[in-house]
Amino acid sequence: MLNTDFRPGSPDWLDLSSPDTRASVDFYTALFGWTFDSAGPEAGGYGFFQLDGRTVAALGPLAEEGTPPGWTLYFATEDADRTTALVEQAGGRVRFAPFDVFTAGRMAAYTDPTGADFAVWQPHGTRGLDVVTEEGSLCWAECYSVDAELDKSFYRSVFDWQEQDVPLGEVMYTVLTPAGGGSDDAHGGIMQLGPEHTARGTTSHWLPYFEVPNADASLAIADTLGATVRIPAMDVHGVGRLAQLVDPHGAVFAVITSAKPGD
Repeated sequence: MLNTDFRPGSPDWLDLSSPDTRASVDFYTALFGWTFDSAGPEAGGYGFFQLDGRTVAALGPLAEEGTPPGWTLYFATEDADRTTALVEQAGGRVRFAPFDVFTAGRMAAYTDPTGADFAVWQPHGTRGLDVVTEEGSLCWAECYSVDAELDKSFYRSVFDWQEQDVPLGEVMYTVLTPAGGGSDDAHGGIMQLGPEHTARGTTSHWLPYFEVPNADASLAIADTLGATVRIPAMDVHGVGRLAQLVDPHGAVFAVITSAKPGD
């Protein structure tokens, strides 16, 4: 389960890049009940989605014109510069070299060898998200890969994640846990994209999951707000009821109503 202990290698931040931040604020606040708090004019339009005064995600404009909108997952690191060296040694590409974000922390952004973008956050003043796993917050991080075995090797080299392969229908799903963590600390997974997906142009990507009280109700709300359904709501035994969506600007994300113990 994702938690705010933020062991090295676990998700500790996420933000959305949008071509229309005002419209994105309207969409996500209506969908999840979030509020938005601007970081001020010196932050270049960046700000924080909050739930009851606690930061659950962030939002900013596109880094440059032509960049596709999307959610970026950040993973905790104690040394962004060392992580950058590991990414390069393992065959990844550095999109943004490590830099300080005021006094909040140090970040860097990368692309893995199969094409999925991700980032790291080395905390200083801001440790990470204030809340995860609760309703309305990030609860899981999933990598859909055109080459799952290559990605497993890459992330193992960079973060030393522990892996457990479990069958999921006709495919194998790799559950990810930070180094030194137990089974209760699992934070995400890696899954092979099938040929039917790659034939439609789907490329490797990380997908954030947000916990919601009712996945079907969230889909209905998202539909009225202009989102499209990528994967309709479905039940996954022992996991919960989940669905994947595309927001009005093209950013993909998922919602899940997690199974309770004994379900």
